[in-house]
Order: sequence, then C-alpha cells, then structure tokens
Amino acid sequence: MKKIISFVLLVLFSGLAVASVNAQSGRSDIVPEQYIIVFKNSVTNTDNITDELRSRHGFEAEMRYSRAIKGFSARLSEDKLEALKNDPRVEFISEDHYVSIDQARETRQEARAESNARSNARGGGAIIIQSQTTPTGISRIFAESTTNKGAGVGVAVIDTGIDLTHPDLKTNIASQNKSCIFGKKNANDDNGHGTHVAGTIAALDNGSGVVGVAPQAKLFAVKVLNKSGGGTWSSVICGIDWVTANAATLGIKVANMSLGGGGLSDNNCGNSNNDALHKAICRARDAGVTFVVAAGNSGANASSFVPAAYDDAVITVSALADSNGIAGGGGPATSYGPDDTFATFSNFGFVVDIGAPGVSIYSTWKSGGFATISGTSMATPHVAGAAALFIKSHPGSTWSAIRDGLMAAGEALGVGHADPSGLHPEKVLQASSL
Repeated sequence: MKKIISFVLLVLFSGLAVASVNAQSGRSDIVPEQYIIVFKNSVTNTDNITDELRSRHGFEAEMRYSRAIKGFSARLSEDKLEALKNDPRVEFISEDHYVSIDQARETRQEARAESNARSNARGGGAIIIQSQTTPTGISRIFAESTTNKGAGVGVAVIDTGIDLTHPDLKTNIASQNKSCIFGKKNANDDNGHGTHVAGTIAALDNGSGVVGVAPQAKLFAVKVLNKSGGGTWSSVICGIDWVTANAATLGIKVANMSLGGGGLSDNNCGNSNNDALHKAICRARDAGVTFVVAAGNSGANASSFVPAAYDDAVITVSALADSNGIAGGGGPATSYGPDDTFATFSNFGFVVDIGAPGVSIYSTWKSGGFATISGTSMATPHVAGAAALFIKSHPGSTWSAIRDGLMAAGEALGVGHADPSGLHPEKVLQASSL
C-alpha cells in the first residue's frame, strides 16, 4: 500500500529576522563584540590582508568575503575594533546581528506531526506520493497555464537549506551547494523552511507531490540559518558572497531571501550608513542576480525592515490571503482576512513592489514531507519562481526590468482582489503571460 507522508503546520512563519531592537521585548539582537569589516574596493588580495591584520592584532576571522563584499567577520575587543577602524584599507565596519525564524506559534500537536513525519521518513525508506496537488498559490497566479517552465534558470534559496533528497525536488537541485553554518558540510535542510520555499519555486511537475511556479528551474541550496532557524547577518552575507562568486559560471539568476530584520535603507547600497548587508546585495545585483525578498509579517511599514527596504536593489513581496486558488473573493475567509485580500500580518508601504499568495501555502518540507504554512516568506518564492519564468522568456534582463515586467503583468486592485485596509496599492502576481 502506498504511503503518503504529509502534515500541516498552521503557523505564521515570518521567515524574518528579529529587529535590531525588538519592538515588543526591547531586546537587542546585536551579536556582542562581533563585526563585519568591509575593505575598500581598491583592495585586491583580501585573504592576505585579512591574515596580516589577524596576525598583527590577534583575532580570528570567522567568515571571509571576496565577491559580494571584500572583508571578513570577527569577534573584536574594543581596542582591536578601534585599530581596524583606523586602518586605511578599511572602508567601514558594521555590527553583526542575529537572524532567526519566528516559530513561536507552533502548537504541540503540530510539533508532533513534524516529528512523526520525520520518523516515518527515516523508517519507511523512499516516500511515495500518490498524486500531484496543485497548491492554491500556484493556481491563484495562473502558473500552471503557462508553457514556460523556467527551464535551466538558476534560483538560489538563501535560507535554512533544502532537503537535498526530497523526491519532489532532487531532480532540480544542483549538485553545488553552500553551507555558511559551522559544523554543517552541506546545505541540507534541518529546519524545513528553506525546503518549503524551494517547493513553491520549483517542485517538479511529475504527477506526484506538489508543483512549483517554475518546475524546470535549477535550485541552489544556500544554508545561512541553522536547525532552529537562527543565524547572523555575517552568515547571510556568506551565502550572498557564494552566490555572487558563482552566478556567472553556474547560471544563478535569482535569489530568494525569505528573511529579514529591522533597519533602514540609505538608497545608496549601504555606502552612506555603513550597511554591509545592503552593499553585499547590491554587488550581487550588479553580478546579474535578481533578489526577491519578503516584506515582513509585522503588519507595519516595510521601509523599517531590511532587506525589504532596499528599494534600489530588491523586489519586495507582500502576502495575499487566498483560500481557493481563484480570483474574485468567493472563497471562505482565512485566519488572516477574507479571501483575496491582503493578509493582516503583511507589511506594506512604498517599498513593496508586488503581492503574492502567502496564507496556507502547501509545499515541500524536510525529510521528504509536505507542510502548509503562512507568511510573506511563502509569498516571496511565488515571485522568485515568476522571475525565473520572466528571465527564461526575456534573457539578459536587468533586475529592474524583471521587477517592472512582473508588476506590469500583475492583477490590479479591484480586478480580482480587494484591500479593505487601504494599505496595499501593489498589484498581485500573475504568471500566465510570462
């Protein structure tokens, strides 16, 4: 008898980092005495200079960067920090910050479901899925109706990794992957969030499991968050650095970042406010990578969250509540608002470019499983997959042309969705013309 391994997590995955100062708790998320040192563009051999500084000042470089930014991260005492600030080769130094996925709303029953799915996956060998489900989000954006499947377009999932052997993903997962988490040799997902994102982007159209927006795209697993969904900005930049270095040779054209935290944009690639993350994303952008990022789940203005606020470098995505995969608001109400309205948790504002389904999204999960979760984290990969479709049909497009093309093809307010809040003028993603 065929076995179906599937479970539901009705949990709001923010996919977002806590803010620099968490507004609810007042807790600072700055990593004590840990910094990201950014060299000037004129520096040519970053490893040699890093080694020289390490030897002279007596610290260990934890992560090294050469492409998205030039520099390294390190734990530094106050005197060593001051010495590096005064080094003529250093452009600026950023404080490092913790990054985490908010799983606080998971219930005990849901946690057991996850545990059972993992145990069954280990004990039962290969998992056989009886039939293919088209998730409501895929139906809502009309992705299944296009003949364009994004064949060969590389999409990096910068997240908790991807389940590298998931039967509904593995054919599309590139052999090259990157782990920026100490002690993890590869980017296999031990959390689930990154696998869920990957499935929405490019789950196989193979008659079983689920199907993604771009089911022939190539997935690159980039693990920057650990098993509990935690990491640091220095680990995220490590992933961006790897993507930047390999974009041309591996064909990586899109990067999905369903994560973020509190912060502001200087609209100058971080050069005015010493923002190493912003600078890294801009460098990757200039290397031909289109970044698609989550607006955030605080029901607040996205201009106070990064990377969502980086209006000069990313496509920022809000979340639509859709319950039946059909436009027009005829489905039952969701936990986060009526059918075909923007989710009550979704951030908003002028930096938001486009909306996509982000409530009760069914997709792949770790250990060969499947899950249903909600958040702008889940809306973002719909747009990342659509970006792959656009690139396939418009090769050589700049990131801004991709953004503008997706926005132009989107569903206008009042055509298939409504906005009772009055906060979301952005169009909703439509993939049928891509």
